Amino acid sequence: MSWFLQFWQSSVIQDVWWVLVLLGVMIIVHELGHYWAAISVGVRVETFSIGFGPRLFGWRRGTTDFRVSAIPFGGYVRMFGEQPGDENSAEQPDSFQAKKRWQRAVVVIAGPLMNILLAICIMTGVYMKEFPKQEAVHSPVIGEVVPHSPAATAGLESGDRVIQIGTVQNPTWQDIQTKEALNAGRQLPVIVDRNGKQLNFTVVPARDKDGIGTAGWLVEADVIVSQVDSQLGAGKAGLKPDDVLISAEGQQIHSMQKLQDIIQQSNGKPVSLTISRDEHPIHFSVIPQKGHDGMWRIGVLLGAKFKLVPLPFGQALFQSVQWSQSNVSLIFDALKSIVQQRISARTLSGPIGIARMSGEAANQGAVVFLTLMSAVSLNLAIFNLLPIPILDGGTLLLLLIEMGIRRDVSMQVKEAVFKVGFVFIMMILVFVIYNDISKIFSNG
Repeated sequence: MSWFLQFWQSSVIQDVWWVLVLLGVMIIVHELGHYWAAISVGVRVETFSIGFGPRLFGWRRGTTDFRVSAIPFGGYVRMFGEQPGDENSAEQPDSFQAKKRWQRAVVVIAGPLMNILLAICIMTGVYMKEFPKQEAVHSPVIGEVVPHSPAATAGLESGDRVIQIGTVQNPTWQDIQTKEALNAGRQLPVIVDRNGKQLNFTVVPARDKDGIGTAGWLVEADVIVSQVDSQLGAGKAGLKPDDVLISAEGQQIHSMQKLQDIIQQSNGKPVSLTISRDEHPIHFSVIPQKGHDGMWRIGVLLGAKFKLVPLPFGQALFQSVQWSQSNVSLIFDALKSIVQQRISARTLSGPIGIARMSGEAANQGAVVFLTLMSAVSLNLAIFNLLPIPILDGGTLLLLLIEMGIRRDVSMQVKEAVFKVGFVFIMMILVFVIYNDISKIFSNG
């Protein structure tokens, strides 16, 4: 029995298990969208498969073979008359090709729409349990500017309130982070309010090792002690969870990075801290200890100030739709930035990267895992709607072209487009797997 526990506790095995759960749910929902839409317009569905390749097991219901296949990453619904080679199928009333083009378009788009609905439903449930009311992400005030960073070089200072970044006016901090991430190496105009005066700056975010832009500014926010190690300096001095850090060594603390910098500069000497507990200031002297990695620590885990509150269904649904819209916009912005080479294509993750994220999210709890599932479901929906042959978006584009020219594209053209699309998707798959592997080795 011990060998089984050791086998299960392997991080690789758990990552594989959780990514199969995550992708399995999304694939089933996606294919159910195609299946339900197909039978609703009278198309015969021959196969409903979870996975690709040889059939492992399954059952038959009516004309449909429901099966689980050998290769678990993916799935498909095969409809009668769907494939380019089914030349004579258009004569049969239950054929995909026999249906009106708008009906075929409904069948094609139903899969991605189900993934979008899945994301909205999951996040609605999450927000009905706990919605994070966090002020920090909304504040556009810069709490700290990292020395020698692009923001520092541009002339930005702590306390500046960002009133416009790029074309976004009155941004939240999430807007600011998105803009810097998607504009590595590009000039990014920033307008700030400093002591009542509007000042214009141009920031050129640096490109980090993952190809994402970073400007070197940190949000102004209350820094909260979320956990305390009783064996290290903070625990021995008397700090407790939910203490709000006000200052360290006489310097105001508006970011977690600021406290970490002060602790490292102490070289083991006592650090004076002022915290707020129940709205009363308390002073401490904390002695840092050096860890095995050579870093000085006082034994606290920090976080931003927020509280979790359950929302009623209506508000949870509204916030879920808002979350989905924001993430869809971010996905399109990221794809546009990759095409324009403003961020590196290394940011794309494949099955290995998603597996690692799934395992990490599952270890952090159901809410984190479900949030990741929603985000990946939206990514799957958008990816499938891209106008690439073999994907739903490619099929939809072909149908729109046929609607425009009012005749079917020849089977020879469809077969050629299908083959090109297959090769292109395989190239993308190889690229993202290479990305995943290179990230593993680069992270040591």
